[in-house]
Order: sequence, then structure tokens, then C-alpha cells
Amino acid sequence: MSRFMAKSRSANRVTLKDVAKKAGVSAITVSRVVNDYAGVRENIREKVEAAISELGYISNRSASILASSRSKLIGVLIPSLSNVVFNNVLRGIYDITGPANYQVLLADTHYSPIEEERSIRTLLGQSPEGLIVTGGEQTNAAKAMLKASGIPVVQIMDKVESPIDINVGFSHFEAGAAVAQSLLTKSYLKIGFIGARMDPRTCSRLAGFKSVLTAANCLDSKLIITNPHPSSVAMGATLFRELMAVTEGDCDAVFCCNDDLALGALHECKKMHLDVPNKFGVFGFNDIEMAAYAEPALSSVSVNRYQMGRRAMELIFERLNNLEVSSNIQPSYINTGFELLMRKSTR
Repeated sequence: MSRFMAKSRSANRVTLKDVAKKAGVSAITVSRVVNDYAGVRENIREKVEAAISELGYISNRSASILASSRSKLIGVLIPSLSNVVFNNVLRGIYDITGPANYQVLLADTHYSPIEEERSIRTLLGQSPEGLIVTGGEQTNAAKAMLKASGIPVVQIMDKVESPIDINVGFSHFEAGAAVAQSLLTKSYLKIGFIGARMDPRTCSRLAGFKSVLTAANCLDSKLIITNPHPSSVAMGATLFRELMAVTEGDCDAVFCCNDDLALGALHECKKMHLDVPNKFGVFGFNDIEMAAYAEPALSSVSVNRYQMGRRAMELIFERLNNLEVSSNIQPSYINTGFELLMRKSTR
């Protein structure tokens, strides 16, 4: 039964010849329109596009790839589609791929290197012309596939020690260190840290934070509270209450691994009648939209997420346009930097 149904569906599929007949043009002309070739007169293009729309024609991508050696596909792997942090990254990517008539194949790896490896294998099977992956924690098998793929690969969101190909990001270690130094400069001395999920980038921020406090002889391990579960405002409130309970209030500032946690901490400060920022400072990370509209406005770290996504795609297209030299290009690091945004939640 299933074999019969498959044959039936195949037999009913609208073909390129059907579109050509409907538009009153040759099949070659339809092919040129579908593959966005220049030189097709505008009135002919409009007739073909109208026929495609009316008949519901779907082009055979596999055949197009064989004919042109170009898939017009870019694979993108991010840890979480529900995390708003990645929205601006994706906007930067789409702002470049859209005008170039490329499509994005998007995969959610759920912060799992094994899931990422599976997704990389699946996306490479679709013959993408480039891949964008998050960070540098790929499995050995995934790295081997990426190196052997022969296409541009960009690792984003982090400074990767040994890039596979192109690395566009910033140092989370340096960002965490900069926050700690800023809080010390503002005379906060008993500084805590709250973090959730604790992915490699969050761990790097914590390491940088600890390095500065250690050098200043201000590090107190009991002021560091972490949780393996996903971040949220509610989680921030919970972790902040835990921090204050463990320290019995002997803490005058907190660096939160992201703005969700920081907003939860700010909420608890109000409930506990803590004077922010005079007696207590709160610092976030990522500078999500809500950070500037919190009360008081949240100090945070801006990490140029839109620029990261946009630059990653620009570099892929630059590489695709210079295929003859791509094999000789050494791995490179593009530092998109970060900025401390000082608002009213710190002195």
C-alpha cells in the first residue's frame, strides 16, 4: 500500500515541463528562472513565476545541485532556538543570506555535543556551501567531518583556541575578568557570582571573573552559586536567595552569567529592601532588550551578536567567491569584541 501511495504521489508531482507548458515557454527558460539566472526578460520571468505559484511547483534541489554545483544552502547550528540571545545572531545571518538568494538550514543542538555531531552529519548530507557552528566544543568526529567537508566553516560566539577554519567571536574569559575589575573599581569588595546551565562559555566567564578576584585577594568560593539547569528570571531569583542565605548577607555585589538571572536577582533585591546600587550592585551579561528597561536599569555586557552573525556570513561568501585560494587559507580569528554598559544597577 505504501509503495503504491509513493508512486501515486510521484506521478502527481508538478514537473518543470508542466510549468513550461502553463507559462508558454521552454523548460530551459523555467530552469533559468528557478535558478535565478540573469538574462531572462522581466515579462517572461513574471509569467514563469505566476505559473509556479499557480501550480505549486517545487524545484528538484538535488538536480539543481548536480547541474550547477551550487546548493544555495548554508547550515547553521545553535545551542537553543528558545534562547533570545541567538535572535540577533540569526538576524545578522539572514540579513546577508536573504538578498543573496541563499537559504538557511537551522539546527538546534540543545547544548549537546552529541546532538551537534548528528546535526552536522545531517546538514553536510544536504550539500551546504558553508556551515556556521557555535563555539569550539565539537566532538572529535564532528571536527573531522567539518575539516573534511571542503566548505567554509565558521565557529561563532567564542574565542576558539584552535579554530577549524574561521572563528568569529570574543573572549568570554576576558569579558568575565572585565566585569570583576569594573565592580572592584566601583568599591564593591564582596562580589558573588550566580550561574545556570554552565555551558563552556559561561564557565569561561566565571574563570575570568575568578582570576581578577583572586589577584585582588577578594575571591570567596562560598559566594559562587551555580546550577546545571536552564537560565530564567525565576532561576535568578532562586539562586540569589541561595547566595544571600549562604553568605548571611555578607555580599555587596553579584555578577550574573546572563541577564535573565540578573533580572531575577534585581527582583529579589527589591523584596529584600537592598539599596541598589549604593549598598548592592547587580551586573548581567548579553544586554538583552529588557536590561535597559529594568528598574533600576541593568548594567550588562554587550557582545555584538548581530555583527557576529553578519560577519560570519560575509566571510563565507568571501571564501566562496575565492575558491581557487581557499585551500591555502590558514584558520583565522575575527574578534567582534564586547562592551561594558554601565547603568543604574551599579554605582
